[in-house]
Amino acid sequence: MIKKIDHIGIAVSNLEEALSFYEEALGLKVKGIEEVPEQKVKVGFLDIGETQFELLESMAPDGPVGKFIEKRGEGLHHIAILVDNIENTLHILKEKQVNLIDEVPRKGASGSKMAFIHPKSAHGVLLELYEK
Repeated sequence: MIKKIDHIGIAVSNLEEALSFYEEALGLKVKGIEEVPEQKVKVGFLDIGETQFELLESMAPDGPVGKFIEKRGEGLHHIAILVDNIENTLHILKEKQVNLIDEVPRKGASGSKMAFIHPKSAHGVLLELYEK
């Protein structure tokens, strides 16, 4: 069901400043920047080994990342787990009575499918299921 950690999502107030830090201080290279209107977010991607950092800047205060930053400030937003078949994975988790934020996948960055497991089920961590 789970293949690997695909990326780590980090909520930031200013994407350009955050990307600059990761490039200049840590020597990471920006792979790309993309807007995901469905999530009201602008995303910057940085490769780090076999995974990525996904820096998330809210495009609207009422978006999920905007609300997150208002409540908790910048920082770790989610860990994304790559799966082969997101619909099947969601079905299995629902049968196991896992608290899901999304019972049906949403559209994510780069045409991916994504769905979130509620932090209450994952011991305080927002987990994203991710299918390329």
